[in-house]
Amino acid sequence: MAERKSFLLRIDPRVLEAVQRWANDDLRSLNAHIEYLLRQSLQRAGRLKPISEQAASEPQAGFSESETGRPGGDAASEPL
Repeated sequence: MAERKSFLLRIDPRVLEAVQRWANDDLRSLNAHIEYLLRQSLQRAGRLKPISEQAASEPQAGFSESETGRPGGDAASEPL
């Protein structure tokens, strides 16, 4: 499993509440959803390789997309 780093995030309470509702709707933890949104944004901007390209160079932990029906194989309890 890839190493995770912790950091403090200061965020507007309204933004946090909106992201929490979205995470709940998608059955993700807040942390997993924030990472999912950041990953999507970075990939769109060309600043991070898509997961399919990363999978060829490093193993991914968790469930596959076919098991969960979610892009990247995200499960509610699994961080992205």
